Amino acid sequence: MVKPYFKPVMVFLRNQIVAYNRLTSWDKDAIFKVLSDSTRRLILDELSERNELTLYELTARLIMKHNLTISRQGIAKHLSVLEDAGLLKSKRRGKYRVLVFNNEPLKNLLNGWIK
Repeated sequence: MVKPYFKPVMVFLRNQIVAYNRLTSWDKDAIFKVLSDSTRRLILDELSERNELTLYELTARLIMKHNLTISRQGIAKHLSVLEDAGLLKSKRRGKYRVLVFNNEPLKNLLNGWIK
């Protein structure tokens, strides 16, 4: 079993400093916790269907296809959680941030059960 390595990160919320641990290595519990949210599962569905999307394209697809009432900022927060769990990678392409679904943590997670 891989032990997760946590790196503390400081976050400012309404004049309060909140410290939390950002996951830098995949962890089974963290992956299941991330997948427990239906919006995050929809995001992963869209990214698996069309591998590379920008935040704007993803937001438009979620609103039009799934009738979600969520802002780009709300989706960006979900993307941050997905990225922390290792299920999402982002890369810069010009002035855009392109989102890519990373299914390796899921393969590693299910590998022990499916063998």
